[in-house]
Amino acid sequence: MKQGWEIKKLGEVCEFQNGFAFKSKTYKESGLPILRITNIQNESLDTKELVYFETKDYKENLDRFKVYSGDLVIAMSGATTGKIGINTSDTVFYLNQRVGKFTPKKSLNKSFLYYFLSTKVEESLRIAAGAAQPNLSTEQILNFEIPLPPLPEQQRIVSILDEAFAAIDKAKANAEQNLKNAKVLFESYLQEVFGPSTRSRKGKRESWEVKNLGEVANTNGRIGWRGLTAKEYTEQGPLFLSVHSLNYGDYVDFKDAFHISQERYDESPEIMLQKDDILICKDGAGIGKLGIIPDLPDFATINSSLLLIRCKSSVLTKYLYYNLLSPFFQSIVNSRLSGATTPHLYQRDIVTFPILLPSKTEQQTIVHQLDSLRAETQKLETIYQKKLTDLEELKKSILQKAFAGELG
Repeated sequence: MKQGWEIKKLGEVCEFQNGFAFKSKTYKESGLPILRITNIQNESLDTKELVYFETKDYKENLDRFKVYSGDLVIAMSGATTGKIGINTSDTVFYLNQRVGKFTPKKSLNKSFLYYFLSTKVEESLRIAAGAAQPNLSTEQILNFEIPLPPLPEQQRIVSILDEAFAAIDKAKANAEQNLKNAKVLFESYLQEVFGPSTRSRKGKRESWEVKNLGEVANTNGRIGWRGLTAKEYTEQGPLFLSVHSLNYGDYVDFKDAFHISQERYDESPEIMLQKDDILICKDGAGIGKLGIIPDLPDFATINSSLLLIRCKSSVLTKYLYYNLLSPFFQSIVNSRLSGATTPHLYQRDIVTFPILLPSKTEQQTIVHQLDSLRAETQKLETIYQKKLTDLEELKKSILQKAFAGELG
């Protein structure tokens, strides 16, 4: 420990106020704002999902639960346990239960406390993970040990961290924008190839046709299993695919697939999957997701949330896939969603989607161009994603040095 520094329990140098148990039945659409766990986002307070209350609904004096501008709060339960936030607005909030507020004593600089707490998030999550419901108690928080230099040294460290993190945040913003630009580049090219302007009489080449999807591919919406329960999954056997297998790029990945018995597989309706089949999710949150079946490692079938699309001879699988991946197609998917509780895309609608159809030679040329651009943009995405990861690691390294007394 650096000379002049002490190790203190957080409770020795900071007061802590737990939240009040507001009753959900008293929530209002206007009034005094309640600060809940869900409002602690990205080290600040998100006001998009605020709820409100009126003092007439409570007999208690709630003044001690107020969160003023500059106050520092922490989530004490749930998946975001240990996350901290600062009230950067002039709004006065009221602490809900399982949200805590820190009030540093004179020997502790508030910004120094903030930076210290940001190093404790991962530890807080580990502590909280021991219970069925992640939970961090007031006692655990107040027992955190904080390395405490004299107040002038705290202020000096805060100044160094402020300057370093401002530069890091600027670099992160640039990397995030570059990452976004790399993704948009490919999507914009897809739109250029398959979008409305290409389909217009002026934009479409004379030799190209516009066909409905049902004319260039067979679809089967009745292949999927309904009512298959988790207890029917087996250790080995034919694969049973769901939307989770469409999360890994252009091709279906089988690592998230379940297995069913051969007997159950033999009962599968109508069609078995083949290489180069296209799967599209037609139900739920993953609606519109796509994947191409690569070489099958085993027999496979799909659940009822997926639709199988099998190309006819006039269209290349990858060409049709890029059609369906385009912003133009995805916008049509979003416009035709129906179902109040669970979004649903009907097979009868999918087969009417317009597909721009050049010759197979031209299809192959377009696929080659798109594959090349996709590879280049994915390289860029990898570079910028690594940059973001490295910047986060740099922040952690600087914080570690700060609280070890190693900042020059």
